[in-house]
Amino acid sequence: MFRYYLKLGVLSIRANPALSTLMVAAIAVGIGACMSIVTVRHVMSDNPVAHKNEVLYHVQLDNWNPDDPYEEPNEPPEQVTYLDATALHQAERAFRQTISFKTDRVIQPAGEDARPFQEEVRATTADFFAMFDVPFELGGGWDAAADQTEERVVVLSLEMNQRLFGGEDSVGRMLTMNNETYRVLGVLQEWMPMPKFYDLNNNPYEGAEEIYVPFSLAVTGKWYSSGNTSCWKSPDGGDFAAYLASECIWIQMWVELRSASEKDTYMQFLDDYVEEQKSLGRFPRELNNRLSTPAEWMVDREVIDDSVSVLLSLAVLFLVVCLLNTIGLLLAKVMRRTNDISLRRALGASKSALFSQYIIEAGMIGVAGGLAGIGMTWMGLRGIESVFSEYDFIAYLVSMDWTMIMGAVALAIVSALGAALYPTWRACSVSPATTLRIQ
Repeated sequence: MFRYYLKLGVLSIRANPALSTLMVAAIAVGIGACMSIVTVRHVMSDNPVAHKNEVLYHVQLDNWNPDDPYEEPNEPPEQVTYLDATALHQAERAFRQTISFKTDRVIQPAGEDARPFQEEVRATTADFFAMFDVPFELGGGWDAAADQTEERVVVLSLEMNQRLFGGEDSVGRMLTMNNETYRVLGVLQEWMPMPKFYDLNNNPYEGAEEIYVPFSLAVTGKWYSSGNTSCWKSPDGGDFAAYLASECIWIQMWVELRSASEKDTYMQFLDDYVEEQKSLGRFPRELNNRLSTPAEWMVDREVIDDSVSVLLSLAVLFLVVCLLNTIGLLLAKVMRRTNDISLRRALGASKSALFSQYIIEAGMIGVAGGLAGIGMTWMGLRGIESVFSEYDFIAYLVSMDWTMIMGAVALAIVSALGAALYPTWRACSVSPATTLRIQ
């Protein structure tokens, strides 16, 4: 019977091409508007390390002003000081741990015609790559010994390797930054976590850094942070040493803890550390340490802009309006087929048979609307990309994956079936005796 109803649906759609096209167009436009915003929100709320969400934790310590919390009502700073980052890292109380900050360097490519350019660099520690499952195309990262000896080594992104070395195997070759040479240890595969969960304090939707260097090397070289830096009191001096010894926060710290017991133990370690620092005159506020999973940290930092949620609400309302128009068109179609419906009922067709027929027909319209809606969604995303083209990261927010494509089709089918319920009920409620008597 299903194949028979499909055939009837095709004949019905072909018998009323204009009306059918209007219904498909109404669903497609509604789906396109809705899914464009849903896609952006989906990318913005994605968790790039969902598979390790229960073992990775962002570290927060409350070293802030005793008279004024960092954020109301009583939120600790989102980053840590150099003093605390290095002390906690050197204690080695976690299975893996990494501290990092964003800086920049002037890259000096080889070749007489090559022009220097400034590039963002991630100064971090050896565990960064293993903790976050960063994939390598060539070579690998440095080890803990390189952190301690301040070895002049770098890891490049795939794009930066292409730009500097033409995509060749650059492992072992030399790179010049700020008139200093560094040896390439590895080249990453394409890696673009979105949002950039490990550093939400700066723009969470900008691309990952193109160059990675040992943390200790950057500190010894007096590389200042190019990311967000906040201080509740001024450093005691204007040089780099005073900057390191200050209460300014500018470093991100993450730890990997493999079990609940490891998390509890590490939290106790943090509490003990802060209590020790209190005895030295630091940490004037009450204990307020935090360990947040990537998912919790993204919620805490509100990586999804409020305007996106507002736009999503408007898009859903627009879809509802389109579905109301579809309901009206389906009703018009049912009223035009009253005689056919009455004749089928008089010949013995049951209400359930009619219901199945028209629901299947509505499903076919939904599929067509969904497929057209994918195209409308693509056009909507390209429009968003065009409007915000000055932002480098916008291309990553307006890309559809298979989840969104299948979601668009599924939403179109569900919407079409929902819109068809009332018209189909009206079709099944037609009285054949009354209609045929009038005829």
